Amino acid sequence: MSDKTLLTAQARRSGKWWAVRVPEVGGLFTQARRLDEVEALVKNGAALLTGDPEDGFAVVVDPVWEDAGLAAVVAEARVARDAAGQAERRAAVASREAVAGLRAEGLTTRDVARLLGVSPGRVSQLAA
Repeated sequence: MSDKTLLTAQARRSGKWWAVRVPEVGGLFTQARRLDEVEALVKNGAALLTGDPEDGFAVVVDPVWEDAGLAAVVAEARVARDAAGQAERRAAVASREAVAGLRAEGLTTRDVARLLGVSPGRVSQLAA
């Protein structure tokens, strides 16, 4: 379990900037051009306002969307990407098992490649 204080950086788009509010630390507002800058800015601001060291904070960046439809599309894209990653990992495991089994049956690399729909080079990678 982490002993860091969890801070939520609520980031709302304002022109070309992200306006950031941190409800856990009264008076902590900042702005950033990019979301990847928010964590460091929030840690620095929290340290200045509380007197605690910057490494004592963990920050979750929470974009706040005015357009609920856009927020839903972003969430859907993230869920789909995560599902695709999980499917890719399952496919890799199954492919390695299939290559091992087919090679154990005496099939050539080219035959295994044809059966799995991959290149012979990929079969060699999976067998390694």
